[in-house]
Amino acid sequence: YFTMMLLVTLIVGIIISVIGIIFMPQIADLLGAEGSEMKNDCVVYGRIVIGFNTAFMLQNVFQSFFVTAEKPKLGLAVTVAAGVTNMILDAVFMVPLNMGVAGAAAATALSQFVSFVILLWALRRAGCVPLRFRYVRCMPSVIGQIFGGGLPSLVRQGLASLSVMMLNRAAGPYGDAAIAAMSIVGRICQFAGSAVIGFGQGFQPVCGFNYGAGKRERVEKAFWFGVKVASSVLLVTAVVGFVLSDRLIALFRQGDAEVIAIGSFALRCQCVTLPLVGWVIMNNMMFQTCGYTSPASLLAAARQGLFFIPAVMLLPLPLGLLGVQISQSISDLLAFALAVYMYKKYEPRMWEMYKV
Repeated sequence: YFTMMLLVTLIVGIIISVIGIIFMPQIADLLGAEGSEMKNDCVVYGRIVIGFNTAFMLQNVFQSFFVTAEKPKLGLAVTVAAGVTNMILDAVFMVPLNMGVAGAAAATALSQFVSFVILLWALRRAGCVPLRFRYVRCMPSVIGQIFGGGLPSLVRQGLASLSVMMLNRAAGPYGDAAIAAMSIVGRICQFAGSAVIGFGQGFQPVCGFNYGAGKRERVEKAFWFGVKVASSVLLVTAVVGFVLSDRLIALFRQGDAEVIAIGSFALRCQCVTLPLVGWVIMNNMMFQTCGYTSPASLLAAARQGLFFIPAVMLLPLPLGLLGVQISQSISDLLAFALAVYMYKKYEPRMWEMYKV
């Protein structure tokens, strides 16, 4: 099964890479670069990074496998190694070699490729799952289960990309400063959100093993522990972000007063609702792990798609730039309310199959 999943990932990754390289100018336009001086840089960066997309996808498959196989430290070590490699290559390609945007893209792409090679080597060295592509058979039912289990993650990641496009287009009428500011805020909040998503992915094997064994008390204990930790981390992050918002934005665009002003206010707005995101993510992870694909996919779509896209499209009409700045906060509030409702509705149903 694992070898078949790798083969499917390889095929899908190559298809995405080819499409991305061909249509990168159009993708850049969708991201809000149409008519901007930044478009050529976007195309160059995008084509290089997406050219290594297959390695990135395979790396994620390996990391998910090692987490499930109770070897999360290996995945963490490789992630750290990729980050360090990226920073070193950035310094080499962009300063001594003066490669500019192409150097930054090459550093990102090569760091992902290096981490994939390390994970492949680790798998072969462990010998726990021998890769035998000649024995792979097309099994639609298994492929369907794989896609079903990964659908919430696909929705979450796909809508995150779509939300970036919509955000850039909404900020576009207010100038390049607004686009830059909102992009910076998005990156800062994405960093915090990614940490919690990673924590939630660590919760998933624990949840899955105990749910399969009918251990309700253990699942609930792990779930509430995850909610408390995730919410606490985001609360601390939110306080720091709110207090140091102008300094954080200045790290990216020092000396640009307009970008700092727009981004600082938007970051503070998002920090107000950021602690609520932990509840949304942990519910999403629990439903996904327990096989409740529809509720999990709906929650995955809520924050970045179901609520955010209408908010960022409609709020600027009466509120102007302010509508763009508060759109994510409004979306977070609505996603939190939806997660509360879905927990009350679906959590009891998860255990009906175990009732005698």
